[in-house]
Amino acid sequence: MRAAVLRYRVMAYVTGVVLMVLCFVGVPLQIWAHNEVVASNVGTVHGILYIIYLITAFQLSRKLGLPVASPATVILLLAGTIPVLTFVVERWFTHRYINPALAAEAAAPGPATPARQPR
Repeated sequence: MRAAVLRYRVMAYVTGVVLMVLCFVGVPLQIWAHNEVVASNVGTVHGILYIIYLITAFQLSRKLGLPVASPATVILLLAGTIPVLTFVVERWFTHRYINPALAAEAAAPGPATPARQPR
């Protein structure tokens, strides 16, 4: 579970930063400076990263046992489309779903480790 959470968090932050660069740098440059290079390149990068974000977010929602059509899953998946929302949703999702799941996982007894045999 921890690996899925780490993958999700990395992709949420990377996707959010790239989307902010696209919206707050690339689009203004395209409109006012007639420079389409930044918007085109960053837009392509964001599109690829968003697909990876969708995959990691969906995997996390499945590991947490959330239904596919639940509002939490839909919000989680759409967060990468609105600037700054990935950061807000990541914090909300962490407090609401991830921390309780990690605490329950830590409290659950794990598989018994065999005792070492004396030599």
